[in-house]
Amino acid sequence: MREGIARLLTEAGFEVAAQAGDADAFLRKALAHRPDVAVVDVRMPPDRVDDGLRAALELRRQRPETGVLVLSQYYDEHYAVELIGERADGVGYLLKERVGDVEVFTDAVARVAAGGSVLDTEVVSRMLGRRRPQGALDELTPREREVLAAMAEGKSNSGIADALFITEAAVEKHVTSIFHKLELAPASGGHRRVLAVLRYLRGTADSPTRAP
Repeated sequence: MREGIARLLTEAGFEVAAQAGDADAFLRKALAHRPDVAVVDVRMPPDRVDDGLRAALELRRQRPETGVLVLSQYYDEHYAVELIGERADGVGYLLKERVGDVEVFTDAVARVAAGGSVLDTEVVSRMLGRRRPQGALDELTPREREVLAAMAEGKSNSGIADALFITEAAVEKHVTSIFHKLELAPASGGHRRVLAVLRYLRGTADSPTRAP
């Protein structure tokens, strides 16, 4: 799969600086080449458990300016939350099946390279479905939760408008309301969209699973 992804990215106009067959090599080469974005599988040798994720976390620690896009075969919101940590800029988490959709995958790579965030739509959907009312998030209306979920996926206001079939003006109104309800003032110590997404992710990941 590694060769296929490299070829796909090259054909899409990206310059592939290096490839790695295990987590240690991935970290070593990413630190050496200083790419705009590094794409890594959660499960890599030697242990094939979460070696790739651990290497991605270390890369973000040592080179915060390098974007990291993690691919996972299985849905696990805790991986996503751990990867994002305290900042949602320059990071992405996608299920491997998205690689087959070239436009979605290459767009995700480009967004993460540019410092944006990308979260797989399936991950967001499941996290939203698992959430129980708690705290400030419970004050959001159903539409505001949809807008916040789309923000978590990395969509811009125009992208949210297209996805929800509403106007950009309506999106801006909902976003402003979200910031107000989550008490994210313009002077907050960070980008408010990022902070809202982090609040959303932590609120969903910490919620207990609903009984069938």
